Amino acid sequence: MGAKGEFQRQTSAFRDRVTADGSSGFPAVAGRYHLYVSLACPWASRAVLVRKLKGLEDAIGMTVVDPERDERGWAFRAGRVTPAGQADPLHGWSYLSEAYVATDPEFDGRVTVPVLWDTETNRIVNNESSEIVRMLNAEFDAVATNPGLDLYPEDLRDEIDALNDRIYDTVNNGVYRAGFATSQEAYEEAVTALFESLEWLEGLLADRRYLTGDRITEADVRLLMTLVRFDPVYVGHFKCNLKRIVDLPNLWAYTRDLYQQPGVADTVSFDHIKTHYYATHPTINPTRIVPLGPVIDWDEPHGRG
Repeated sequence: MGAKGEFQRQTSAFRDRVTADGSSGFPAVAGRYHLYVSLACPWASRAVLVRKLKGLEDAIGMTVVDPERDERGWAFRAGRVTPAGQADPLHGWSYLSEAYVATDPEFDGRVTVPVLWDTETNRIVNNESSEIVRMLNAEFDAVATNPGLDLYPEDLRDEIDALNDRIYDTVNNGVYRAGFATSQEAYEEAVTALFESLEWLEGLLADRRYLTGDRITEADVRLLMTLVRFDPVYVGHFKCNLKRIVDLPNLWAYTRDLYQQPGVADTVSFDHIKTHYYATHPTINPTRIVPLGPVIDWDEPHGRG
């Protein structure tokens, strides 16, 4: 936390890269890498979705941690009735923190997802979601079943980067800055910037189907993972309640458009999402009661075609 009660996100610790030609020391080959993710976490869900869209399920293994995180961090727990996480298939670990310590015995920061693990060197390659997404998009085409999809095309990179910068600061991270604020000033500053950006996006999407035009890009993937959590969690739990996404017609139709794309809904678990947020933040929700609602029709025709 900052001096005036503002939430400050930790910088990712592991920043090596997998490359198609192996020049980084981590060649993009099938079966070598494993993703540790949470279906509750929007940052990890970016990687889950890109893995799905690129057709990398057979090339890169994936394990889902338990949605309830406690003071020991993300856990591997199998057997819960619902929503369930998974056991660690590689090492039998109980907590993801064991992967961090195995990579760096001196690591004492916050354990985050996603994690891209290298089974050959037995270490974390990268735990920065934006960089993992870029690697999945571009470096594994030789082993992908959908190599033709490019979410970061060269002709749109400047526009995508500019969109990402604003959306990350005020929307993706903005909801956390509002939810974790410990002063009225920090909360109001975050919420004001958040809804200014949502109104800006509402206007932008009046004239284009997706953020950069008629193609789905990385910018859409990154925004979507916040939008699907907004009404079920951020409106109430994080006090981002000036408006709901369903109150912004262009943004709501855009969210449904993306959600209804083939394979996208398969990567979204509202059980994991709601269980994680409402049961993991005792200072915000000390009763840990998980609400039943809201009732949202994600299959309502979007009319954006």
